[in-house]
Amino acid sequence: MKLKRRIADSGTGPTTYVAPGTTITGTVTGQGRYVFCGTVDGDCDIDGPVTLAESAVWRGTLRATDVIVAGEVEGEVIAKERLEIGGSARVRGRLSGHSIAVASGAVIDGDLKVASGGTPTTFDEKRKG
Repeated sequence: MKLKRRIADSGTGPTTYVAPGTTITGTVTGQGRYVFCGTVDGDCDIDGPVTLAESAVWRGTLRATDVIVAGEVEGEVIAKERLEIGGSARVRGRLSGHSIAVASGAVIDGDLKVASGGTPTTFDEKRKG
């Protein structure tokens, strides 16, 4: 089995997309792969990977197996496994995960907690999309 370097490289199966211009208010639950491009005012608990695209805004608690943040978050992000913060991300709140990677250019105003006891990793984003 070949290991994937990035969360976005490892997903399989169908993906649920929330389009730009869409606003969700309330609680989102489910399983599988999710990509949010719109606005969410609420909380979620997803069994699977979640991507918050550059155009996305999240206000509340985002909890998932793996999380990629490229957009804006006001609240808490909890990754049960891996958390990747892209260079376009703007976060005001608490971030936690088993492992955390932060790209150059990301803005974080809050706490980072690495559950594995390691330190957050930094990286330069070289790929688009």
